[in-house]
Parts: sequence; structure tokens; C-alpha cells
Amino acid sequence: MNKQPIEQARDRDLRLSQVALQRAAHRAHDLAKTTGTTIVVSHDGVIEHLNPEPREDTTQK
Repeated sequence: MNKQPIEQARDRDLRLSQVALQRAAHRAHDLAKTTGTTIVVSHDGVIEHLNPEPREDTTQK
């Protein structure tokens, strides 16, 4: 297994994948707040259910 940091990978897509995953996670959290959806994540094999607080809809005021 290659122990080189992913930021030093030769493949550009692989180097940027961590940033893309973080961006996707941020978007998922935003969407969950908007829709009141529970987020399911796993940390070290432990499954957690996160209940984000709903965001107020300011577009209908």
C-alpha cells in the first residue's frame, strides 16, 4: 500500500478528491438543514445520526 499523502499523488483527480468530498459533505449538511433530514455518518466504525437544526426559509417572507 502506498503511504504517500494523497495531496502528492500523480493523478490530479486523486489529489483533488479530498477537497471534492469535503465540498460534497458541506453541501449535504446544508441540504439536510434545509429539508430537516437526518444525516448518517460513521466515525471509526460507529454510526451516528445527526439531526441538523432546520434553517428558516427567508424566501417566503
